[in-house]
Amino acid sequence: MPARSKAQQRAAGAALSAKRGDTKVGDLQGASQQMYDSMSEDELEDFASTELDGLPDKVDDD
Repeated sequence: MPARSKAQQRAAGAALSAKRGDTKVGDLQGASQQMYDSMSEDELEDFASTELDGLPDKVDDD
């Protein structure tokens, strides 16, 4: 499942970095912390690899 917004893609990238041990888990905040806790590395990879062209900056949850 690809990311729906640039913000979601960036949060997934931050969470993925922490899952891989490249950044500290304690540095995560908000959505990236929730993604780290609830998603697998494969799921995060899918979100983080989404092409940014044409994505909105942010999507409101309905």
